[in-house]
Amino acid sequence: MKDRIQQIMQKEGLTNAEFAEKIGVSTSSLSHIFSGRNNPSLDVVMRIHKACPYVNLDWLLYGEGQMESRKQAVTGIDQFSQAAENREFTDRPSGDNDFRKENPPQPPFYMPKETVREEIKYIEKPHPKITEIRIFFDNGTYETFKPEK
Repeated sequence: MKDRIQQIMQKEGLTNAEFAEKIGVSTSSLSHIFSGRNNPSLDVVMRIHKACPYVNLDWLLYGEGQMESRKQAVTGIDQFSQAAENREFTDRPSGDNDFRKENPPQPPFYMPKETVREEIKYIEKPHPKITEIRIFFDNGTYETFKPEK
């Protein structure tokens, strides 16, 4: 791949530093690729393709085909006009149209539960009264106290 990158640089008429600046990578990164220390990352490949859109990605990645792509670079408004002609954009699954105006809303799959109203009644109870107090001692005895009425 490094040889193919050098061919692009020759076609562009750029030095290592100029090409590195054009694709937005450091000169040392490009130098490491040319020396064989590093392989180009996907990011570097995509930066090359963005800076030089005429380059055929199959050729750049695999060495297959011609260096220059037969297709012209598609930019701006051309993308929208070509998208309508491209079958992969027009053959969408029917599920994508679920929220269009023409489709009437479907009833929900579940039935809502009826609201249940509960009333809470507070019943006043008389305060509890002390009926007996027992005190236990450590020797096992106890005393009982009962309040007088």
